Amino acid sequence: MSLPLRPIAGTTGDVTAKNGAQSWFYTDVVKDHFFHPRNFMVEDAREGDYNAIGKVGSPACGDELRVWMKVDPESEHIQDFRWKTFGCGSAIASTSMASVMVTEGGGMTLEAARALKPQDIMDRLGGLPARKFHCSVLCDKALRDAINDYYRRTGQFDKIVAESARLIDPVAKVTDHDIEEAVLEGAHTLELVQQKTKVGIGNPGCLPAVEELIRFYKEKYFGAV
Repeated sequence: MSLPLRPIAGTTGDVTAKNGAQSWFYTDVVKDHFFHPRNFMVEDAREGDYNAIGKVGSPACGDELRVWMKVDPESEHIQDFRWKTFGCGSAIASTSMASVMVTEGGGMTLEAARALKPQDIMDRLGGLPARKFHCSVLCDKALRDAINDYYRRTGQFDKIVAESARLIDPVAKVTDHDIEEAVLEGAHTLELVQQKTKVGIGNPGCLPAVEELIRFYKEKYFGAV
């Protein structure tokens, strides 16, 4: 039996419609960005218009997001940010808001944009349903991928931050990325993470590392331990 997800900081819990059906509550800001997405790439990107491209996900397994950035080579401010997504309304609204945040006021520097957290996007949206928090993470990861791509194109390899998976439980073949995804999906205790990943069930020696990762990801994404 699956356990209900509890609302987390910056998210809006599920609400029940009058007819008893389960539904989600979206803020007016979320609905505005869904129905009127900002900086959406309507036509195909033209070669030379952008000097950084990011991608995360795949339509074969769920949401996919692609972003294109134009970065000023002198100041490394983001001058333009365009995107396309194969995803839900929350993914569209989150990416639309992120595109506004990184370009407003003359544009963020790449350093500032890399420090942008999913929680920051959530705050500007006024929250998302708890089950949709991962959508704000999707655009955050695509942004970081584009930043890495810019540094790769400009030969600044020392500034590239690689995001690779580390094997935590060799018995269950569970990586730190698997634990990160479980936390993002609402598993905020060791027991819930084990339900989702089976980590440590046949290899209890890895559990201290698992608990440390759970605390790390909770603080990273939700600002709480």
